Amino acid sequence: MSVTSLLAETGTVARFAGRFFREGFRPRYEVPEFFYQCYAVGYQSLPLVGITGFIMGLVLTLRLRPTMVQFGAESWIPVMVGLTIIQELSPIITGLMVAGKVGSNIGAELSSMRVTEQIDAMDVSGTNPFKYLVVTRVLATTLMVPVLTLLADAIGLFSAYVGVNMRGSTSLLLFANHILNSLTFGQLLPAVIKTFFFGFAIGLISCYKGYYASNDTAGVGRAANSAVVASSLAIFLLDLVAVLVSTALGLI
Repeated sequence: MSVTSLLAETGTVARFAGRFFREGFRPRYEVPEFFYQCYAVGYQSLPLVGITGFIMGLVLTLRLRPTMVQFGAESWIPVMVGLTIIQELSPIITGLMVAGKVGSNIGAELSSMRVTEQIDAMDVSGTNPFKYLVVTRVLATTLMVPVLTLLADAIGLFSAYVGVNMRGSTSLLLFANHILNSLTFGQLLPAVIKTFFFGFAIGLISCYKGYYASNDTAGVGRAANSAVVASSLAIFLLDLVAVLVSTALGLI
């Protein structure tokens, strides 16, 4: 993609976001569909996020342990693992998992509806397809990604506790105290706030790719694939911005 095309598509996505804010807070509200999308994004992603979170904490602990032991800093393992999981690994990996599972589903679903002219039929029948299809999905991903990230935090920290006790003996209370005493509110806040932006980016980009897919069957595959790629790239860019802002504010 050329720079000109990239800038043009960025402008189109920005107008799509502007339409979301214009129509998202204007009645009529599609409440049942919103709750169904929260279920689809949150509950159905739960097993994937949980398993990923457990493996993440365990692998990180086992990889860090030899180095920390070599420098005589074994007691700092809970702190190192806890801060790494909560501040960076858990938000990024959860965002990527949701982008891969939910983002591709949204892109494929909306593009299929575009190909079969269901979106045009909704428009003709008096249902606002943008509010029903786009607003509900973007709101659901925006709210559910932070919830899934907090769950991945908890599971990742528990697996880190398991990893620590595979070669040693530390009580759960002592492990938790080490992490809680080293984590400040200023460190926790950016990690939580950026997950809302991750969820918003996943929902908005995936809906955009599906809503404006080409009217052919190949467009369905392209929409699903580009939704995952663009959402994943957006997550990394947003994380970079979050780190730069946190550093500038002295929170890191």
